[in-house]
Amino acid sequence: MWQLHQFTLCPFSRKVRLLLNEKDVGYELVPEAPWERRDEFVDLNPDGQTPVMVESARGLVLIDSLAICEYFEETVERSAMLNGAAPQRAEIRRLVAWFDHHFYHDVTAPLLRERMEKRLVHRQPPDAKVLREAMKAAIGHLDYLDWLLDHRTWIGGAALSLADLAAAAHISIADYLGGIDWKGHEGTARWYRGFKSRRSVRPILAERMRGIEPPSHYEDPDF
Repeated sequence: MWQLHQFTLCPFSRKVRLLLNEKDVGYELVPEAPWERRDEFVDLNPDGQTPVMVESARGLVLIDSLAICEYFEETVERSAMLNGAAPQRAEIRRLVAWFDHHFYHDVTAPLLRERMEKRLVHRQPPDAKVLREAMKAAIGHLDYLDWLLDHRTWIGGAALSLADLAAAAHISIADYLGGIDWKGHEGTARWYRGFKSRRSVRPILAERMRGIEPPSHYEDPDF
């Protein structure tokens, strides 16, 4: 069976898990704390970052969330997440990159640094200014999502795609860390409520990072 090396609040691991769950691919979770740079994990991925997937029986090691998602898109036919004609797939990839780079840089990464890493690793208080800037940036990103969802059924187009999985992975982590203000973003909230009700999502939302509790609405699909 596949093993997925990850930690609970890694948005890139979460994106991979959502895709695997949608495709009904079995896997076993292996908890990692990348900041500890465990020798056995660094041997798998010298960069020391999650996610990493391992299939020992076949000697397979997959590194990087997009590479992992593309691998399963190519090898598992059901529930295609890079769907449609070539222009549509290009748009899906563009939006995945948007969340994995822009949203991560502006929102997810600073929230993780201030509310997880500082607390659990460095035993330091968060920087309130950095938190305010991340939450302000989140509003701008949600404005863009509202616009997309005014014109589309799903973020990437007419069907659920990897763009939705990437968006939900980052937004759910930011929401866990109290970085999302949902007021004034009914379009995105409506999409997210529907997404939170999916069978692929519910087990992930039930998990908790030790020492950090999410807001009361975090797991509720009717928030």
